[in-house]
Amino acid sequence: MRRDADAEKVKRYLAGLPPGSRRKLKNMRDAIRRAAPGATESISYGIPAFRLDGRVLVYCAAWTSHMSLYPLTAAVRRALRDDLDRYESSKGTLRFPLAGPVPVALVTRFVKTRAAESKKKRKPGAAL
Repeated sequence: MRRDADAEKVKRYLAGLPPGSRRKLKNMRDAIRRAAPGATESISYGIPAFRLDGRVLVYCAAWTSHMSLYPLTAAVRRALRDDLDRYESSKGTLRFPLAGPVPVALVTRFVKTRAAESKKKRKPGAAL
């Protein structure tokens, strides 16, 4: 039942976006799903979130002039440092301009790095 409720919340979020933003965010969400096929989508903090093994893996959102991917952790920043210069970032956010294509390869590496980081942080025997 929760999965149906989550899907409805995501659907409502997407319905509120302009068509161009919705298409771009769909491309980003598709890349996230391919990079983390076991992840489930929900809404957290009012934006789409993907959970893996019960924990939030990444958040994504579309705004007026950009799309965002969160969290830009220290581990992600280190792993992707050579590719981040082309995009705006802040303490925990990576922003992609709506005017350009979704950098699918970068999104994929971001998600895979987050998955490895999340797995590493889990302690053996810890409850999910």
